[in-house]
Amino acid sequence: MTDTECRNAKPADKDRKLFDGGGLFLLVRPTGSKLWRLKYTRPAGSESLLSFGAYPELSLTAARALRDEARALLTKGIDPQLQRQQDKEAAALAAENSFEAVARAWFAKFMTGKSASHRERTINRLESDIFPWIGKRPVGEIRPQEVLACLRRVEERGAIETAHRVRWSCSKVFRYAIAAGMADSDPADLLTEALTRPSPKAFATITDPIKVGELLRALEALEASLIVRCACRLAPLVFVRPGELRQAEWAEIDLERAEWRIPPSKMKSRVVHVVPLSRQATTILRELAPLTGRGRYVFPGERSNERPMSENTVNAALRRLGYSKDEFTGHGFRKIASTLLNESHLWHRDAIERQLAHGERDEVRAAYNYAEHLPERVEMMQWWADYLDKLKIGADFIAFPPRVA
Repeated sequence: MTDTECRNAKPADKDRKLFDGGGLFLLVRPTGSKLWRLKYTRPAGSESLLSFGAYPELSLTAARALRDEARALLTKGIDPQLQRQQDKEAAALAAENSFEAVARAWFAKFMTGKSASHRERTINRLESDIFPWIGKRPVGEIRPQEVLACLRRVEERGAIETAHRVRWSCSKVFRYAIAAGMADSDPADLLTEALTRPSPKAFATITDPIKVGELLRALEALEASLIVRCACRLAPLVFVRPGELRQAEWAEIDLERAEWRIPPSKMKSRVVHVVPLSRQATTILRELAPLTGRGRYVFPGERSNERPMSENTVNAALRRLGYSKDEFTGHGFRKIASTLLNESHLWHRDAIERQLAHGERDEVRAAYNYAEHLPERVEMMQWWADYLDKLKIGADFIAFPPRVA
């Protein structure tokens, strides 16, 4: 046969077969479709047909190559049709056991209880830095060098800390695969020492009481929406993490009891966190309640009340006030509180640490002790708000006032 014959073959009232040789023929259907078929004898002795595809999508040359491959299998005693089925099953199994498929299964099972921002960062990193290169590879066949090559690309763009976090996520996926019987080892676990160590970098902050007072006065004079102004004024009073502040919900806050209970799903420690609200804090929240109190979030975003404010909102406000990212960030309010509360020597260190919600190594103990030192913390939070008011007045107020009995 020639390609011209294939192209010019006309349909008839019934199927037509144009033979090429070696069992290969072109089946011309009455509908006009042209299909490649291979007639062969199975190793067991019976005759069978193997479909290759349609002409002209599959050319004469390509069809002959497939015929030759099939006949090569027959000479080895292998049925090409059975081999094709086995190849399909192997491909399907490989797809189910691919790194991406296993990673998404792990993510769905174990990341549902994490915060929305943490889930989003985790899956975005995998989709951007891992899946394009080893996502389709069978999870049990991936070698450490393959994972390291992906992590090196992350390091090369200067994201050293991200590379370590991506390695951690990969390790979790491999361990999940091991437990499911899809892998025998965790190649990511071997790479901890192969990555560049991140340089310790403290959050920019201010701890000098006089400069803290200047910052508080600047926040009072901030020209912004009421939502942003209230968030910036509340931040130093409660000194929670920026993500915990912007995702605050009215359902978590009891203004009558002057208490904010942040659920475990939003906490880094995965334990409920109690934030006693000072009179100053409740005043700010009562001022904001008529505007946002009927919605879900205390500080909703500008574009939608169904989403919290952007994670950059407070930092953007600080930049407008003239504070560069090297001078102060939204996370710095925690450092201010930690430093000055400890320097006051008025409060038990454990009470300060508990209010900062610093991680408890013993998770069981942490679950039971979320309210530890709570009476002292209630007193401390009011003292702290009063102390900040004194700094905000503007005098050279450095000495710490005594606790009120």
